[in-house]
Amino acid sequence: MTTRKTIWGWALYDFGNSAFFTVIVSFTYGVFFATEIVPEGGTLGSVVWARGILISSLIIAVSSPFLGALADRGGHRRRYLFVTTAVAILATALLYFPTPGEVLLALTIFVIANTAAELAQVFYFAYLPEISTHNNIGKISGYGWSLGYLGGLLVMGITLVGFVQAETPWFGVSAGEEALFQNVRATTLVVAIWFAVFAIPIFRWVPEPEVHGAPPLGELVRGTVSQLRSTLKDIRRYSQVARLLVARMIYNDGIGMIFGIGVIYTREVFGFTLTQAMQFGLVINFAAGLGALAMGFLDDRIGGKKTILISLVGLTFAVLWATLAPSDSTNSIYLAGVVIGIFMGPAQAASRSLLGRFIPPEKETEFYGFFAFSGKSTAFIGTIAYIAMTTAFGSPRYGVGSIMVFFLIGGLILAKVDEDAGVAASGRAAAS
Repeated sequence: MTTRKTIWGWALYDFGNSAFFTVIVSFTYGVFFATEIVPEGGTLGSVVWARGILISSLIIAVSSPFLGALADRGGHRRRYLFVTTAVAILATALLYFPTPGEVLLALTIFVIANTAAELAQVFYFAYLPEISTHNNIGKISGYGWSLGYLGGLLVMGITLVGFVQAETPWFGVSAGEEALFQNVRATTLVVAIWFAVFAIPIFRWVPEPEVHGAPPLGELVRGTVSQLRSTLKDIRRYSQVARLLVARMIYNDGIGMIFGIGVIYTREVFGFTLTQAMQFGLVINFAAGLGALAMGFLDDRIGGKKTILISLVGLTFAVLWATLAPSDSTNSIYLAGVVIGIFMGPAQAASRSLLGRFIPPEKETEFYGFFAFSGKSTAFIGTIAYIAMTTAFGSPRYGVGSIMVFFLIGGLILAKVDEDAGVAASGRAAAS
């Protein structure tokens, strides 16, 4: 029986690692890279940043299904989670060192950090079906995602008050261009420490199933490749999983674009300062945390599919709003951001829990590897669409507007998923 301590241990990992995705990928460091690390700044900065996200996405897409199957077969999921988490934390701390102009160094470290943090989620997500039942998986997934947004919110607040906006930054850190923006770079150290501290509970409080007699490495690799082939051949049995992953492959590109370039967009189109961009991030995170928590309960009542579809409709409307908002209307873009936050959290949390309902026992990590694959394998399409539209028309508005297409197409494919059939094929409903 799963205890509250186990659930808290699992959810606190979200609380810790979301600081990376919030402060580094989406808000503070992404904006700093695009406007200060890249000497020319402006549109070129956002394009270079998008390329870094693209590179890490391709690495994740290629490696995640194999690593997931390897972890299931060898019984070393906790070990892989530890290694990828440690690499992500170390690389995040190293982002402190690149200064304006050191584009290649900063981008290389970021790609390593982002790749490791995303791969760690494959192993982290795989615990969800084991610590939940068919009747509460949506709520527990929502708990984790809402805690994640809360964690991101808190770290954003700490770094904003203590470093970015402070006249005298904490711990004797210097501010300003003369100090090579040491106060902004120091936010990466805060994120690394936060991530490390709140990653500890999952290793101490969440049990790992015992595995006896793990095969030698060579045999393990060969067996993993064979298992992946078997799963792909047998995909008809899990047809609802396939439909869900294809749908997510598309609509998640849109979500990823929001994370990758959303705040940079506020800088380029609405003239936000770094402080205003961080405040914008705080607003989105707060709304997303509330949305993920509230709709986690809705997920268990009406199902993950309907929850995701509702979220995609809301996101489409919000992105249209953000695309058309007047450049001199700060209130308008803030309101669009709130709506994005409210529906972005549930779309992610419900996707994670819906797959958890469809996964057959003993294949959790493998299938969440395919989940990561679906989230990254076509990420280059979204990135290319943003780069192409922004470059062709000379305005990020066109790049952001292209996000709606991903939500619409992904939603149409998701509408064909039969949730009851997916649960029945997994055998988990009976086990609950």
